[in-house]
Amino acid sequence: MNGFINLLKPAGMTSSDAVIQVRRLLERGTRVGHGGTLDPDAAGVLPICVGKATRLFDYIIDKKKTYVGELRLGVETDTYDASGRIVRTSPVTADENALKEVLPRFEGDIFQLPPAFSALKQGGVALYKKARRGEDVVLEPRKVHIDSVQLLKSLGKDRYLLKIECGKGVYIRSLMHDIGEALGCGGHMSFLLRSQSGYFSAEDSLTLDELKAMEDLSRALVPMDAPLAAFPAAEADAAYTKNIMDGQTVRFDWLNGPRPAPGQKVRLYAGKRFAGMGEAAEDGIRIDAMLLDRETI
Repeated sequence: MNGFINLLKPAGMTSSDAVIQVRRLLERGTRVGHGGTLDPDAAGVLPICVGKATRLFDYIIDKKKTYVGELRLGVETDTYDASGRIVRTSPVTADENALKEVLPRFEGDIFQLPPAFSALKQGGVALYKKARRGEDVVLEPRKVHIDSVQLLKSLGKDRYLLKIECGKGVYIRSLMHDIGEALGCGGHMSFLLRSQSGYFSAEDSLTLDELKAMEDLSRALVPMDAPLAAFPAAEADAAYTKNIMDGQTVRFDWLNGPRPAPGQKVRLYAGKRFAGMGEAAEDGIRIDAMLLDRETI
């Protein structure tokens, strides 16, 4: 089995545990991974890579993500979310208009400090492990990109629902914390749903219970090339399938169509079979992720 499963991860489960749950449903020895970590307290879309699709991780991780989350003002926690220990409470004088005014500050390319309680590693040790032991955690700002931060509605006293569209590496917990700081009263993320991760959306996702109820799990698989449709396709004649499988550079005269520009990432097909991902060079297409094997020819 090769492809992607669009899993709706529940809150309270780590991304790694979700992978373990899916692996138990598959044939023993099947490779399984996830396409982008989702915090344990967050729910939503978690693409699961199955079989050869694990080789395509780098091509789906960079895609735009959409989150819907609740910001609670006036209460700060050590983890920046509702699971953490409250470290400070403050009176909230900022209203909805004040919130709207500060949101544009967090759009575009910004530098963001990750939470101390995160899976990032320092000296080979995850930061959350050091933080739990009370050790000093040195946080360094990282450049991230946020396309937009929108206020959807007020949810009651000092609670607001936000929609965030962003690239990879953004910590929504940190964003909520920083918005609270900008308003002078602090805040934390009290709820988060990832509604979109590139090709994968919450509307088309499946729960673990739905997967467990399936007699044929292959029905849940998204074809390996479906999430990569944004990359241009290059089709080589089927006669060169073995050459491609052997890792040879795909010459442009093997193609049934125009040659891609140098440096362009492409979906490569051998005849009608999805062969993998490659990058065009001056002399042809060099394969980065090979999906063919001898069972396919």
